[in-house]
Amino acid sequence: MRLVAFDFDGTLSDSEMTVLLGRQMDVADEMADITERAMNDELSYADSLRKRAALLDGLDDEAASEAYGQVTLRPGAADLIERLRDAGHHVAILTGGFERGVERALEKDGVEVDSIVANRLPVEGGRLTGEVEGPLIEGTKDEALESLADELDVDLARTVAVGDGANDLPMLEVAGLSVGFLPKPAVRPSCDAVVASMYRLGKLFEGHSMLKNSDQ
Repeated sequence: MRLVAFDFDGTLSDSEMTVLLGRQMDVADEMADITERAMNDELSYADSLRKRAALLDGLDDEAASEAYGQVTLRPGAADLIERLRDAGHHVAILTGGFERGVERALEKDGVEVDSIVANRLPVEGGRLTGEVEGPLIEGTKDEALESLADELDVDLARTVAVGDGANDLPMLEVAGLSVGFLPKPAVRPSCDAVVASMYRLGKLFEGHSMLKNSDQ
């Protein structure tokens, strides 16, 4: 077994959750700007997440639910997750994004993962509070990956990390195999391999004997 950890926004999904939420408050452009600065390592991830959450203060939870419902997986992502799990690997999602959006996207494609480590946007009185809670605000993805590996008794050398942005760098730097999925320029140097589709990612995993060749 290997532990395969995916980032979500920008990796398993090309939806940007905070932007979808921001559209409900007419702050999507501000959200996108903050996100881009964070992904290029111009702004700390914790600061960027708090800034984005603050822009959502007062958003009706029904509108938030509608935004979460728009989150989708990339083409081929669900099939790749199923292949990895069928091959006996533990598939995890480590994301600074939000549990509800991740769960809705997985449910939509009828696929499950083994672990989700994500953040939450608290709701009070039917509206978002503008706060954010969870393990991946100040906590980093290397800590999350190491903790999961320890729980599963998997050596770090047998872990795989797949991500695209600056907040993925910690897990990419400690994983046994680090893969950039359409990575930002600041991230590319830390990747053992770079792919631009779920199909190519599957082929990469086949090359590392993690999956059977799908063409046979």
